[in-house]
Amino acid sequence: MIDMKQIRQNFDTVLAKLKTRGVDESKVFELRDLDETRRNLLVKVEEMKKERNEVSDQIAQMKREKQDASAVIEKMRLLGQEIKGLDEEVAVIDEKMKEIAVILPNLPADDVPVGADEDENVEVRRWGTPREFDFEPKPHWEIGEELGILDFERGAKVSGSRFLYYKGLGARLERAVYNFMLDEHAKEGYTEIIPPYLVNDKSMFGTGQFPKFKEDVFQIQNDNRDLTLIPTAEVPLTNYYAGEILEEKDLPIYFTALSPSFRSEAGSAGRDTRGLIRLHQFNKVEMVKFATEDTSFEELEKMTVNAQNILQKLGLPHRVITLCTGDMGFSAAKTYDVEVWIPAQDTYREISSCSNCVDFQAHRAMIRYRDENGKLHYVHTLNGSGLAVGRTVAAILENYQNEDGSVTIPEALVPYMGGVTKIEK
Repeated sequence: MIDMKQIRQNFDTVLAKLKTRGVDESKVFELRDLDETRRNLLVKVEEMKKERNEVSDQIAQMKREKQDASAVIEKMRLLGQEIKGLDEEVAVIDEKMKEIAVILPNLPADDVPVGADEDENVEVRRWGTPREFDFEPKPHWEIGEELGILDFERGAKVSGSRFLYYKGLGARLERAVYNFMLDEHAKEGYTEIIPPYLVNDKSMFGTGQFPKFKEDVFQIQNDNRDLTLIPTAEVPLTNYYAGEILEEKDLPIYFTALSPSFRSEAGSAGRDTRGLIRLHQFNKVEMVKFATEDTSFEELEKMTVNAQNILQKLGLPHRVITLCTGDMGFSAAKTYDVEVWIPAQDTYREISSCSNCVDFQAHRAMIRYRDENGKLHYVHTLNGSGLAVGRTVAAILENYQNEDGSVTIPEALVPYMGGVTKIEK
């Protein structure tokens, strides 16, 4: 959530930045005006309470001197009613301000390119050269079905569209991929976590999914608790320190976790209806960091390199792009997408999104740290996929496919596959 002090002190800058993110400027003006009204009311209430306290002392003195204080008491009764009315008015304004504040996205960092959509994202770098096939490459779902390692038909029968079964060496490949990722992140200083896969509304609010994106998740019904299946391990990992105060000397803190991710994919009708690219349930290895305000952007660069490291060791060509203001996620101040080469589509597709949310999530989840002088600051939070496992499997199947329909296992995964070097019919 944007700090209200920023809106008060740098209104024009905040307004300009939010407009680049598609925010209706009238909402920002309304928030500013409500805040001004609220502060004026609070000043008035404080003055009235001060008067009431002073008169209360006067009434006590009058009673000690056996004077008639009834008129003054009546005046204070009316003043008390007026104070109560103003307090209620402030409470209403507080609620209106919150309704607006919680749907405003994070402010983009100064170096984020301004743009309306993905067409205005900026490529930063590339790694690897896409393979030139001497045969027509097949899409990963055809490869998987022909090898008997991916079963989309039975997944749809049991759960509906965009679900599947991994089978045999397909299941082993998925397991090999995420175990490899976790081991690599552990080498880079990340603490491995197994988090809850169900979280409460407060946690979803803390990372910015609620209230704006409720239609994108699966929630538990017929239960007296507010529980949601996690759309990403970012939610339980970031909320690990919700409501807590950390010590600056302990930062940065790195977490990594494998978890299933559950997404309704609202608004994606007709997109990637086949294959592993866009599922309702998929595995993802997540990276989350807690950093100081002075180091968070340096940590973002490191996190992006951590995601690239996985792809490089798997020999998968990819590129890194900076998302423009119109394409960034709600909570992000700056985002790098890592996109892997998918031969059958002849294009790069997102496989990781690494974001610095600065203090936006920390304000919502109340995560702070104490510096060496005892002063409190909001933590800066970062998150990134390290990587989306299903999309990594898709990239392996397509980039390592052979003309006879077999798939060669990347060298880095062979130990995780029990020595298997090729998946064959």
